[in-house]
Amino acid sequence: MLRVILLVNGMLAAAVLVQSRAASLNGLLQAFLAAAAIVEPVLIASLALLCPLRRTLRPLGYAAGVVAIALLELCLVTGMRWVLPGETRAGLDALLRDYLAAAAVTGVVLYYFNLRERAFSPALAEARLAALQARIRPHFLFHSLTAVLSLIRSEPRRAEAALEDLADLFRVLLREQRQLVPLEDEIEICRRYLDIEALRLGDRLKIVWNIDAAATDTAMPPLILQPLVENAVHHGIEPAAASGEVAIRIARNGGEVEIEIVNPKIDDPEPDPHAARAAGSARPRNHMALDNVRERLALHFDVEARLETVASGGQYRVTIVVPYRRYVERATGEGR
Repeated sequence: MLRVILLVNGMLAAAVLVQSRAASLNGLLQAFLAAAAIVEPVLIASLALLCPLRRTLRPLGYAAGVVAIALLELCLVTGMRWVLPGETRAGLDALLRDYLAAAAVTGVVLYYFNLRERAFSPALAEARLAALQARIRPHFLFHSLTAVLSLIRSEPRRAEAALEDLADLFRVLLREQRQLVPLEDEIEICRRYLDIEALRLGDRLKIVWNIDAAATDTAMPPLILQPLVENAVHHGIEPAAASGEVAIRIARNGGEVEIEIVNPKIDDPEPDPHAARAAGSARPRNHMALDNVRERLALHFDVEARLETVASGGQYRVTIVVPYRRYVERATGEGR
């Protein structure tokens, strides 16, 4: 809807700029407002009608759907001219001109969305998702293995328990990653990962969970939460000698689910030597995981999801907002 509004108003502004003879900015603005007085009611009425009609239009097929939308726009233009005050009602010539303009705008908008759908076709989107998912896995597995290796000699029993958790994590990573999963699965993955990290970092790592049960059944892309939790541990806890807290809050606000991860922000880290040796020399950049998660959210939810970061007051805060869509297990494993 936002794209339609911006695109139509952009075309309206361009038409006014080309056709208007006004030389001043104020004259152009007056011409734009005069044209908008006709266009905006039609645009708003179109969006208001097409939203409830989308289920009726979908079975028609693309060509029939385009014809139906074009006829709807012509009817709205006719109705708009009919309800205007008497002095601005259109004659036949003006009405035909309005029809041509409405058909042109409708054609441009539908053509834009057709091109956009092709650009984000399932094959291309799945290929991009697979590539992005592949970039997350190596860091995930590297740090999990490193945590287990640090315990094998000193605490073999705890290392054995960690290997069992790691086996479960491997199972998750090897399964199909293109479909959405319930948020509660993501939470469980994070708990297992944090259990492994707790074995390595001990009392230095403190985790605070605040989970709204009403949000746990929302459908999420796989491995969205874990990379951000991993960032919080490796950039907020591991470099510091003192203990630190990672707070994870998940809440549902109406039609949205908000996930917030807060960890200490270390400006000039002085890594603990033991932790540094355990972690190894390779540490993923913070922004790689953030960019990866942001792009995968965009591929799944478009502009309905967002990822924001704020660093202030000695804390680093990552917030994800996604639309609430209850996960329904289907034969294909797909969630909606």
